[in-house]
Amino acid sequence: MHFVYILQSLIAPDRHYVGYTIDLEKRLEEHNRGKSVYTKSWIPWKIVTYIMFESKDKAKQFEKYLKSGSGYAFFKKHLI
Repeated sequence: MHFVYILQSLIAPDRHYVGYTIDLEKRLEEHNRGKSVYTKSWIPWKIVTYIMFESKDKAKQFEKYLKSGSGYAFFKKHLI
């Protein structure tokens, strides 16, 4: 399965991160160990939403959408 996930920083709850993975638990651990340049300043993180896809292409398209302007507005209104 393929996951698109939204993280929320525990030290700065207004900070969110959208990502894609096939191993949700492992990816969260990587974020919380500082392995991602984009998230290491706001450790620790928690998963607030994830969506599972059978198709990698669909998951990657949805991740790209959520990182766009209209997708960001969508996830702020409906997913967190």
